[in-house]
Amino acid sequence: MDRMLYVAMTGAKQSMYAQAVNNNNLANANTNGFRQAIAYAYTEPMRGPVFDSRDYVQVADEAIDFTQGALQSTGRDLDIAIRGNGFLAVQAQDGTEAYTRAGDLQIDAQGIMRLGNGLQVLGDGGPVAIPPAESITIGADGSVTIRPLGGEPRGLAAIERLRLVNPPTADLERGEDGLFRLRNGGQAPADANVRVVSGMLETSNVNTAAALARMMELTRHYETQVKMMSTADNLARNNNKLLGMS
Repeated sequence: MDRMLYVAMTGAKQSMYAQAVNNNNLANANTNGFRQAIAYAYTEPMRGPVFDSRDYVQVADEAIDFTQGALQSTGRDLDIAIRGNGFLAVQAQDGTEAYTRAGDLQIDAQGIMRLGNGLQVLGDGGPVAIPPAESITIGADGSVTIRPLGGEPRGLAAIERLRLVNPPTADLERGEDGLFRLRNGGQAPADANVRVVSGMLETSNVNTAAALARMMELTRHYETQVKMMSTADNLARNNNKLLGMS
């Protein structure tokens, strides 16, 4: 009965992990540019000195679904969305370069361009700084153009170009801060082919209805594993009683 109990225990444990991944997806259903995670399970044999004694359930490394979310119009000039593949480079809290699909850009009191969460946006020359301006325009190639305060209507000045990259998604991993980084710790090269559209934001690619259905499914899986553990325990108790009677 210990084999049945062990297999059920590992199944319940990994169901809880998959539920945590799914709950995180649901919690970020309204996060701009969020990419949902997928938990895959498989069986792994328990290696013995002579032969494999049993199998147990194991969850593979968290996989990220890089399917693009829907583009939602906001009408705000500083909102941008990446059309197709690619990422926007930002400076993470630890000072490293990281990548995101969020595009809710802001200009702080010092003229530094940041995301809505406060992270500095990077350009080809480092953090993007905007001098006092009457208007700010972001082109399809990520170029930032302003009309200086008191300047002529046609007196536009190119300030910087947003650092846009397009590394292979297989080379990316997501950190606890929700940002993507290269697995080898390096920096992705800028890609001139990445295009953005202003006045729009990309929504999360989480399908809320599917995630809710998945939550109920995982809950039933967990309850089934717990029942199997209880059944294994009852069978073991009954066997011990029968052996005691003999």
